[in-house]
Amino acid sequence: MTAVVPFAPFYGSYQPEDCQFLLTPIVPEYLSIEEKEHRIQTGQAHYSEMIHREEAPSPRYLALFETLCERYAPRLAREVRQLAHQLVTDLGVSASPITLVSLVRAGTPAGALLRRALVDYEDQACQHYSVSIIRDRGIDIAALDYLLDDVGVDAKRIVFVDAWTAKGVITRELRSDMSRYNTARRAKGKSTVATRLAVISDIGGSADYAATCEDYAIPSGILNATVSGLVSRSVLNHQVPEGAFHGCVLYADLAPYDQSQAFIERVAMHLSQPLDDVSLPTEGELTRQRCLMQEMLAQIQRHYRVDDINYIKPGIAEATRVMLRRVPALLMVRDTAHPDVEHLILLAEEKGVPVDVCPDMPFHACSLIKAVTKAEAI
Repeated sequence: MTAVVPFAPFYGSYQPEDCQFLLTPIVPEYLSIEEKEHRIQTGQAHYSEMIHREEAPSPRYLALFETLCERYAPRLAREVRQLAHQLVTDLGVSASPITLVSLVRAGTPAGALLRRALVDYEDQACQHYSVSIIRDRGIDIAALDYLLDDVGVDAKRIVFVDAWTAKGVITRELRSDMSRYNTARRAKGKSTVATRLAVISDIGGSADYAATCEDYAIPSGILNATVSGLVSRSVLNHQVPEGAFHGCVLYADLAPYDQSQAFIERVAMHLSQPLDDVSLPTEGELTRQRCLMQEMLAQIQRHYRVDDINYIKPGIAEATRVMLRRVPALLMVRDTAHPDVEHLILLAEEKGVPVDVCPDMPFHACSLIKAVTKAEAI
């Protein structure tokens, strides 16, 4: 049974103006990470159908988060301002709000910060909603219909937001889904959505707007629910009523460890720094990044004999998610002494995951998911 009526936006632990989640809270049916991984790899269930209970971050891990915030909050604020400035340059300042549609969960803090930058420093009205997109299942059509048909947002001033790209899977999913969605709306004589994706770090070179192509430890990327409004990743299973927003679990028990609003305020303190230069990656740089990513993925597949490319998770943030939410086989880092991978080394130690040093990688880290259905590990 669902916990709330479908089509009721909620705020999680954010201030209402910073984020509205278009999700359906459900009563959790937790599985262990190991059982979840087994069901995914044996084809018994799609990853979006299951969820595990998230643990509170340890004091040592939170201390690393604190260190990353000290180091990177000013940089992150500057990059958010650059994105905001570029959006206003391209879309124009208007009385019609820009509607940011962030992709749950990684995109949620980025969307909240981008809204602050647009409203407070670009004098552009803006509203921010966070919606679900699921690999192989698509974006939440009910959420999009709600925004366009019920809320009445300007379809031409929608911008999708994520924190980073890696292999570009979600970018391709988004574009493919929106193409089908727009075709269906066009056939009904309804407005269509301009599909634009803005990210902070575009190591996969696949977004429309990006502040950087560099792989660095965006602080929000090393935590889960406790930096995302106490909201789980999205769920799509039998508990989600037909026609409702995609589901989620609310981790109220993690409230004592919540950093969500504090993280927004902490970075927002630096949004007032002057923008001396706005230089987003060029198309040439993005093309180069795509090539580097594809070459490295192919090399990893060959060297480690990885049959399924979905088992390869490049970049600091994606590698972190494997260490926290999946069954990892191997952690690869470019330099074990680099401070941006300190939290990954800690997780590897705690979980007994081997670490390979790969100094030629074009990103700082990569995790391989363990093939649990095989006798041998990767």
